[in-house]
Amino acid sequence: MSRPLHRRRLAGALALLALALMLGSGPAQAQPASAAPSYGGPEDESPHSNARLVSEVEAVQPGEPFTVALRMVMRDGWHSYWTNPGDSGQPTRIEWALPDGFAADSIQWPHPERIDLGPLTNYGYSDEVFLLTQITPPADLEPGTRVTLEGQAEWLICEETCLPAESALRLTLPVRAEMPAPNERWQAGFARSRARQPKRLDSWDVAATRSSGSYALKVTPPEERSVSMDGAHFFSADKPVIDHAAAQPVSQMEDGSYLIGLQQSGYASEPAERLRGALVAPEGTGWGPDGDVQALRVNVPVDTAGAAAAAPGNAAPGEAGMTLVGALLFAFAGGAILNLMPCVFPVLSIKVLNFAEHAGEDNASPRRHGGAFGAGVVVSFWVLAGLLLVLRAGGSQIGWGFQLQSPPFVALMAMLFFGIGLNLLGVFEVGTGLMRWGGGVEGAQAGSSYGSSFLSGVLATVVATPCTAPLMGAALGFAVSLSAAGALAVFTALGLGMAAPYVGLSMAPGLVERMPRPGAWMETLRQGLAFPMFATAVWLAWVFGQQAGVSGMAMLLGGLLLLSVAAWIVGRWEANRISGRARLFTRGLATVALVGAVLVALVGARYGTTSAATTDSNATEASSAKASAWKPFSPERVERLRAEGRPVFVDFTAAWCLSCQVNKRTTLSTTAVQKAFENKNVARLRADWTNRDPTITRALESHGRNGVPLYVLYRGDGSDPKLLPEILTPDIVLGALESLPGNAPAASGDVATR
Repeated sequence: MSRPLHRRRLAGALALLALALMLGSGPAQAQPASAAPSYGGPEDESPHSNARLVSEVEAVQPGEPFTVALRMVMRDGWHSYWTNPGDSGQPTRIEWALPDGFAADSIQWPHPERIDLGPLTNYGYSDEVFLLTQITPPADLEPGTRVTLEGQAEWLICEETCLPAESALRLTLPVRAEMPAPNERWQAGFARSRARQPKRLDSWDVAATRSSGSYALKVTPPEERSVSMDGAHFFSADKPVIDHAAAQPVSQMEDGSYLIGLQQSGYASEPAERLRGALVAPEGTGWGPDGDVQALRVNVPVDTAGAAAAAPGNAAPGEAGMTLVGALLFAFAGGAILNLMPCVFPVLSIKVLNFAEHAGEDNASPRRHGGAFGAGVVVSFWVLAGLLLVLRAGGSQIGWGFQLQSPPFVALMAMLFFGIGLNLLGVFEVGTGLMRWGGGVEGAQAGSSYGSSFLSGVLATVVATPCTAPLMGAALGFAVSLSAAGALAVFTALGLGMAAPYVGLSMAPGLVERMPRPGAWMETLRQGLAFPMFATAVWLAWVFGQQAGVSGMAMLLGGLLLLSVAAWIVGRWEANRISGRARLFTRGLATVALVGAVLVALVGARYGTTSAATTDSNATEASSAKASAWKPFSPERVERLRAEGRPVFVDFTAAWCLSCQVNKRTTLSTTAVQKAFENKNVARLRADWTNRDPTITRALESHGRNGVPLYVLYRGDGSDPKLLPEILTPDIVLGALESLPGNAPAASGDVATR
């Protein structure tokens, strides 16, 4: 972390602490209205600034609203903040203590100026500002009396350091029956503030769209007006909505309108439904009939239907102009491809074996099994999608594949697959138990095993969702931005695509009849299918180790050992005809071993996760930092590097994402790609989403995505980022890097932390 930024953050923390102490110490004494500004004295409650309450009129007329202003004067180089302070800071506040019957409106904020501090961008005011407030007095005021307006102003005054400031406000005015005269002393200040107020122009049309993590303002001036938009800047009144530091490119359309590109904030929990704020004219220019309007007031809904034009250079291939029909087609195709994923294939192979078991039965039996399996898949996608939407609506930062971000869930899934493998090998037999989850290949009657077909569809879905196939990222990212009905339609298409191959096979009697009849070969095939199950358990154990560390993974392996003991006890004694007392003993012993296996694995998830955060993961990160150019991702680090003019490549990945691991080994780790990164001086950041991380979830959402993998390339010129496809090849990455400038700025010792 650079020293100036470190000082600012430290000073900000101290400022907040000081503010808390000040708030608890009671109100400060008011300065005399005529006092000259005092900056930086040891007892000054408004350091480096001065604030006082002034009136636009010299008297109060009963029942007639009038305007007062908090006049703030700041020392050179220091600033206060707008209603949305930007990346840091806090807005000025006034707590009024007015006489009975008086009412104060909210502050009328003049448009701010942009204040850049390294990678951070703030919105605020320097030198002098008048913050106007309309006061409405009661109609029964008695002329000839005097009224006193009081309040407490609090603000943050910043340069490289930030200090809390406050001032007790007090203003006494006479009450007169006639219209009061203007206060000539402050007329210029009130006029300047009103000129900077954002205004609505009926002859101008403003609309907003959103696509792929970016917004666009479409501004259409009157046909007869020749205006300049180069250098116009939009200040969002809401935080966080847009990336305050990002460039806002302006392009003119053929119809005379202008598009202003806005990057969504990486801290936004969800896309904005409206854009509110001020669109400020280029410096030295104005809009309106007489050119006297410095800023347009913006308050428009965000349209996602017309989002294709929002950021044409920001969409991944095949994503620009995404429609519901396109999302449905992509989801169906992606669901079909999921059947080829290594984490899904073991379950489906058992279902194919189940076909062979029922090959001699009537044609209705395979069809019913196929329908049950398809129903299990689709219903599971509904449940997962509904859970995802409900949790996100409640504020949880989760994305697709969230179940494998839970170490206890991963541990239980590893034990389930390990147990299925033991069952396939014949270590134990449970007619309606664990094996039924895998498809029930022996002892199942056609009519009684439809439940197992349904459950095998459930199991296939649960392990398939993290394996997001090509074309899936855009469809899922688009789905979560739709209504609940639209999102469920996309997820339904995904489930139908995954179930289609198996259901289609079950509906083709000719293909089923050609399958070999049951025989001794099935036992050999059955035992052979145990090994893909074990392979899946090994993969899940590796994922668990990434989440819980070596200690946690060791406890999971201990749980698998106890599970194998329980399976052996059941297989060794339950299969034989033993006495009731012996059977009770062996079942009790097996139950103890099974419960112990689950408890050991869950304790490993809890213990390993907490200990890995302080030991294993720190050691791994420290060692990998020396051996690899990849650094941990954080939005602050991205913005710091971009501010230096350095290109940045972000790899959004997870240990449980097989596509991510394949891309890492076949593309990102190749010598050619690594050399290209070095030649272009590209900073490489890795956003590891293996464990739930709200910061990474928000960053994914800012690019219109809901899962991994995602690859983002930022140029060093502040332009919009480029999204690469989910399935990478060296040529794709090298082609993207080729467009970067030949000599990027040298690294300046990036040591920022997460």
